[in-house]
Amino acid sequence: MYLKFYGLLEKPFNATPDPRFLYMSPGHREALAQLHYGTQERKGFIVLTGRVGTGKTTLLHALRQRLDGQTAVSFIFNSTMPFDDMLEYVLVDLGISKREESRARRIMAFNDFLIERERARQNTVLIIDEAQNLSTETMEQVRLLSNFETATTKLLQILLVGQPELKAKLDLPELRQLKQRIGLRCQIPPLTVDEARQYIRNRLRIAGARDLGIFTDAAIERITEYSSGIPRIINILGDHCLLFGYADQIRRIDRSSVNETIEYMEDGMPTQRRIFSFGSRVIPRRRSQWFVKTSMFALAVAAAGLALSYDTGVVNLFASLRRAVMP
Repeated sequence: MYLKFYGLLEKPFNATPDPRFLYMSPGHREALAQLHYGTQERKGFIVLTGRVGTGKTTLLHALRQRLDGQTAVSFIFNSTMPFDDMLEYVLVDLGISKREESRARRIMAFNDFLIERERARQNTVLIIDEAQNLSTETMEQVRLLSNFETATTKLLQILLVGQPELKAKLDLPELRQLKQRIGLRCQIPPLTVDEARQYIRNRLRIAGARDLGIFTDAAIERITEYSSGIPRIINILGDHCLLFGYADQIRRIDRSSVNETIEYMEDGMPTQRRIFSFGSRVIPRRRSQWFVKTSMFALAVAAAGLALSYDTGVVNLFASLRRAVMP
C-alpha cells in the first residue's frame, strides 16, 4: 500500500528473518563471535540468552552460515517434545539411518556416529531453541549427551538458546551439574538509539529507499524508547508508522506521528483525525462517510455483543444504535 509513496521496492519491516535484512549491532557481532568460537573450539555446553524479539533465531541462522563444511548441525525448534522424540529427531536430522527401538541403542548409535566424525576431524553441533521450555528431566537427559567425549575433546557441542528465564532455570539445584558444564555464556543486548537508527536505515536501504531519512531522529528516539530496543517491536511499529504516514500523506515520520501510531496500536482504534485521513486519502471521498459510519457501527456491535448473553433487552438498544449510525 505505501511502497510507491515512499519509493520502496518491498516492505522494509517484514517479520520474517530474511538474511538480506540482517543487521549486526556490536552486541550481535560479539555474541556471534562467541558462538562461533565456542562451537569451533568444542566448548561443550554453550548458552545464548536474549529477550523475545532481540534476534536470537536470526543470529543462529548467521552462525550456521559461518560454520565450515566440516560441521554438522541439528536444529531443534520444538523444545517441548519429550527427550526420546528429541533424540529420534536429532538422529534423523543428522542422517543416522539406524532405527533403534530402545533409548540405550539410539544413544549408542549416536555415539558411534560422533566418534566416526571425530576420526574424520569433523564437528557436530546440537542447537536447542527456546530452551527455557525444556523440562528439568529433559535438560538432565541433554546433559548426559555431553558425556560424548574423548580424553581430549568434546564430540558434541550443545547450544542452549532461550529467553532470560533460561538463566533462572539453570540456577535450579537439580540442574547444578549441567550448569557446571557450561563452557561459554553469551547474551544479546537490546539496541541503543544509535544502533536502532542504523537498523532502521539499513532496512530502508535494502528495501530500495533512496531517501533514508523517512524517519526523523526524534521519531527513531521515540521508536527505540517504546520498543526498548527490541528489533521485532521496531519492525511492527515501523510498518504501522509507514502505513499511517501514507494515510496522512506524510513524507517524514516525526515523533508525533509515532505517538499517534502507538496510540492506535495500544487502543486498537484510530483517532478522529486518522479516520478522516483514511476516508479522504486512501479511500475515495464518496466512501469516507460510509467508512466513519461503519467504524461507529463496529463499536456498537462490540459494545452490545458483550451484553447480549446476559440481557435480552439489549437487543432493542442494539437496533437503536444501528439506526443511529446507518440510516
